[in-house]
Order: sequence, then structure tokens, then C-alpha cells
Amino acid sequence: MKAKAVAVLLAAGVVLVPASAQAHISPHPNTIPAGAFATLDVRVPGEREGAYIKKVDVLFPRGFMGVDDENVPGWSTKIIETKLATPVKEDGETINTEVSQIVWTWTGPLGKVNNGHFIQFPLSLAIPGNAAGKPLEFRTVQTYSNGQVVHWISPALSAEHPSPRINVTAEGGVIEDIAGDKAGLEAGQTDGSPSAPASTPAVVKPTSSGASKGLGITALIHGPLGFIAGLAALAVSRRTAAL
Repeated sequence: MKAKAVAVLLAAGVVLVPASAQAHISPHPNTIPAGAFATLDVRVPGEREGAYIKKVDVLFPRGFMGVDDENVPGWSTKIIETKLATPVKEDGETINTEVSQIVWTWTGPLGKVNNGHFIQFPLSLAIPGNAAGKPLEFRTVQTYSNGQVVHWISPALSAEHPSPRINVTAEGGVIEDIAGDKAGLEAGQTDGSPSAPASTPAVVKPTSSGASKGLGITALIHGPLGFIAGLAALAVSRRTAAL
């Protein structure tokens, strides 16, 4: 019965791994080049004892001309667009609106996010081409079933409820997920990273260095063994020659 319940919750997009204390609403990956197409997961933790997440309201920065959302079981999605003062031409098409807000509302019964769990809302989008070198804030309001409301809108990373954000690097760079204090820049700061050539395609760069560490460890193991084997072979050859 327990295994069946776990399977149902996983199908609904709810992760059963307990969220860490005072976890933040955060986008993943959090470092994306300007102009790149990416899938952005908005990760939302439940942090209220005896209550579940009822609604997540995300305010978008300027420049997102179109956003596609993934169907998350148990949740309805409302994408709000704002009319542009000056239409934009892109790939021969005239765009009159930009995405200004996305609201996810729990409708049940699947996808219920209680205290200690979290859920992810995937979005497919293109990063504005003029946003390189600065963070983009996605100010968010989180509403719980008991009526409590948490405003994730502070521009300071050290605040109790900082606004979710992504770093936008130079066009043609890599898409990556950076942990710790480097996960987002303070509002007003610039990235300072070297610009990548515009011809370089955006690629996913894994944050885990497990593969490289594995290769390093393998070299450390096989290096001494190879050296020892070489010495043994040399000793055998000399003994054979002496005979």
C-alpha cells in the first residue's frame, strides 16, 4: 500500500525527499546564456506544519515573449500576458505581448505538497537576448492552505525570503546549475564572467564532477600498479637474460 502511494505521488510530481529547513523557492538551472532556449524548473518547497501549498504566483521580468508550461497533475496553470508598447519582430513574426505572470493553483487530489516536500513546475522558454551580465528576478508569492502567504521578493540573497533568480551569462555560453552562494547574483551586480564566442552553442554542463573524479581516481589506482608491473617485468627480463 505504501509503495502504491509513493508511486502515485511521484506521478503527480511531488518529491518525497524532505526539504531542508528554510529551503528557498529556486529555478533550476540557475545560470543560462542570453538568447538560449532552456527548460526551467521552478522548485517550490512546502514549509508550513499542518498546511499544504495552495498557490504559487510568479512575476516575470521583462523580455519573455513566450513560455510553455508542462502539465503537472493536480495543478492548473494560468499564464498572464501584457501587451507590448512597441511590437517586436522575431523570425518574421510580429509579437505584441510578453509573459508577465504565471499562477499555479492546486486543484487536487494529486500533487499535494505538504510540509517537508517540494514540487517542480517545468517551463520551456527563451532567455531575453539583452539580459547578459545581470540576474533576472522572478518575484514569487506562495500561498498555503491555512491562509499564510510568503513573499519571495527580496533582492538581497541573504534575506529570509530572497526572490528566485537566474544568472544570465554571455550569449553562446553554457547552461549550468550552480550551488551555494554563487547560485544567484545580488540585484545590481554583474556577472563578470568572460564572454564566450557567439558561435559556441549553448550546452548543458553537469554540475557533478563525478566522472572527472572517477577518471582521476582510476589514474591514481592504475598509475602505481602500472609502475609496479613495469618493474616486475623488467626484473623478469633481466633474470631471463642472466640465465
